[in-house]
Amino acid sequence: MYLTIQETAEYLELPETYIEKLIQHNRIRSLHDGEQYLINKEQFNTHFEQMEKYREYVQQILNEPLPEDMDVKDED
Repeated sequence: MYLTIQETAEYLELPETYIEKLIQHNRIRSLHDGEQYLINKEQFNTHFEQMEKYREYVQQILNEPLPEDMDVKDED
């Protein structure tokens, strides 16, 4: 499925100007039909999968209990 720049910006929750810059720097693959750029939506699947894995990793770190302080058991 192909999206316009505006639809891509909404899909990725990014400004349209940023999407245009990514296209100009060949960071996003696109087609120009003479009037507008068309961007294949499927190229972002890997990005979303990696972001989901990263979120899960951060949640694991945040949910890990803090180690017990070694100085608490010190009976000087």
